[in-house]
Amino acid sequence: MNHSAINRSALIAVACVLVVSACASAPKAKSNDYGVLVMAHGGPKDWDEAVLAAAKPLKSRYPTEVAFGMADPLTLQASVNRLQVQGVQHIGVVRLFVSGESFQERTAQILGLEPGAPPPPAHQHEHGKGGHNMDLWRITSSASFTMADEGLLDAPEMGEVLAKRAVHLSKHPEQEDVLVIAHGPADEDENTRWLAKLEARAEPIRRAAPFRRVQVATLREDWPEKRADAEQRVRDFVAQARANGGTAIVIPFRVQGFGPYAEVLKSLDYASDGVGLLPDDQVTHWIERQADSLRAR
Repeated sequence: MNHSAINRSALIAVACVLVVSACASAPKAKSNDYGVLVMAHGGPKDWDEAVLAAAKPLKSRYPTEVAFGMADPLTLQASVNRLQVQGVQHIGVVRLFVSGESFQERTAQILGLEPGAPPPPAHQHEHGKGGHNMDLWRITSSASFTMADEGLLDAPEMGEVLAKRAVHLSKHPEQEDVLVIAHGPADEDENTRWLAKLEARAEPIRRAAPFRRVQVATLREDWPEKRADAEQRVRDFVAQARANGGTAIVIPFRVQGFGPYAEVLKSLDYASDGVGLLPDDQVTHWIERQADSLRAR
């Protein structure tokens, strides 16, 4: 082989290496046949805006829509329609609820993943602003669905969020008792599972600083006969921190905001900024992890 041929071969080899390297370092192309549907409870304007902001970064990778409501077939149908207009045929459903058990069976029925939901009614009526439509019917779609099982209680990322909140509020950790409080369900066995998962999420707080105590609790908010005892335990914890010469730090394990806890803790001294899990990039990371896992299925 002459020198000219050798040089041409060398140039071709270098060019191939550069092309392969460029392809490897290029950002992933947006997938148009796979899209993400994020489900969230919904609430006041700032609540909804926090969820929308958390989901927004996904749009650079996947077509993404948010459906508010407690597994509301109306909002789910509308979000699925918007995804299908974008060419989506495979939809990963990420449920942005505290518990992965929340509305799990109902959602599967609405999506047609499980039997139990009737066909859609001939006339579908919008529910009022801020309300929730609890009618049950199966949405109409040619897309396939894959649904995530995890809730935020299952997410290790949320432990980092809690630790960050606690350290931010702390002044003298050796004299501070931290309380992580969540909504809680009605069923006793399910509540036990909530508490066990909350304990796991609270572990990074214990590692973050030498707090005197770290405890978790559920308020059982929607069940008055269970809530009274839960409220008393929460108030006793906060009062005891002060009685022992320290301070209670109260962190809500809620998607956004402080919920009813200010009223529950009325007249007691404690430290809290009233910030829930949002805003925080870790929630976005969790949504992305769920979306990627669902796509891989």
